[in-house]
Amino acid sequence: MTVYTRVGSPLGEILLVGEERPDGSAALASLSLPEQKGGATVQDGWRQTPGAFALIARQLDAYFAGCLTRFDVPYAAAAGTEFQRRVWRALDGIPYGTTVTYGEIAARVGSRGAGVRAVGTAIGRNPLLVVRPCHRVIGADGSLRGYAAGSERKELLLGLEGALVR
Repeated sequence: MTVYTRVGSPLGEILLVGEERPDGSAALASLSLPEQKGGATVQDGWRQTPGAFALIARQLDAYFAGCLTRFDVPYAAAAGTEFQRRVWRALDGIPYGTTVTYGEIAARVGSRGAGVRAVGTAIGRNPLLVVRPCHRVIGADGSLRGYAAGSERKELLLGLEGALVR
């Protein structure tokens, strides 16, 4: 059963979507922000279940309060291609308060050169904004490139983490 809820944040209302687990909690499948390119939208047949996302909501609150540096939430089986999943795993390894370039991620997944563009595309399809830290990936020149929810939100997240390169 697909379940969802909405929670407030400094980035706007977050839509959490997941798969209901036997214990009543949810395994997170998607975290979307308002006006996010490719973000999830509520579908017919989904059930609104705020309690299923209590752990995730508490961790988001702690993150935005500056008290949490690493998320520990159950994830639903990752959608996407094998290449996208490799890129997403690389994102999971970027420590709080740091940034890496698209080229560095391409090197980590064995996709140098022209593969940087493919890495950027895979990052842009990350279904778990904030908790899978694609906002920590920047241009080689230090610019805040490409964030599906907008560069202002990317800047806010990096500022929260003390990682702005300005």
